[in-house]
Amino acid sequence: MPTLTDTAVRNAKPSEIPYKISDGDGLYLLVNAIGKYWRFNYRFAGKQKTLALGVYPDLTLKAAREKLAEARRLLANDVDPSMAKRVQKAARREAAANSFEAVAREWFAKHSPRWKESHAGKIIARLERDVFPWMGPRPISEITPPELLAAMRRIEDRGVLETAHRAMQNCSQIFRYAVATGRCERDPSQDLKGALPPTKTRHFPAITDPQAIGVLLHAIAGYQGSARRVGTEQGRARSAAEKGGIKGTWRGVCRLRRPRPASP
Repeated sequence: MPTLTDTAVRNAKPSEIPYKISDGDGLYLLVNAIGKYWRFNYRFAGKQKTLALGVYPDLTLKAAREKLAEARRLLANDVDPSMAKRVQKAARREAAANSFEAVAREWFAKHSPRWKESHAGKIIARLERDVFPWMGPRPISEITPPELLAAMRRIEDRGVLETAHRAMQNCSQIFRYAVATGRCERDPSQDLKGALPPTKTRHFPAITDPQAIGVLLHAIAGYQGSARRVGTEQGRARSAAEKGGIKGTWRGVCRLRRPRPASP
């Protein structure tokens, strides 16, 4: 039968020489100069063992007895409480390492060196402001499509629909990275196609001035990015010229030079 009382626990004096106050059934309070600690002595597989239950007053007498009951239930099922505690602690560490925020920051660290600083800054700021507060601590493998959509709805409700779409795209990239690295099985954003209203497309007027087309082409030629991007932009420039009704051959337009500055 339990023998300790809340008053006895509270009044136990610190001591340079550690001492124990028993509560029965293997539960006792260890008191030393630093503090008071709940311990449980038991035998498993023929060996004497001690399980640390917690620190008083964070763990009350009532809570310590509840933990004792849990440990005894494990023993009754031939499970070592100390081993079960280590397994649970390892699972918590793994869950923390595989939280959405942890995986997202790992993804960001791997990819951001190839991005412009301004672009990288916008992405991490978007995640920290609009996604991490809601999904950051959650194990990435447990996040469901409705949970992801709820986070995106919060952004949409602020009246920044385009930001919501960009955040959804970033989340999809993070989930795909998690799938590739074995942290989750699928990307839940794939179930949310069409869940957000589409953004309004902005149409810019066609360029109708041949000289302006020439300036644009030389700007594209001076771009230091990939050859594929240069080819894409040149194709867009040609389309813009044709829509603008520019007369003459395309080769002629390509030979246009940037206007020289006027002589002083």
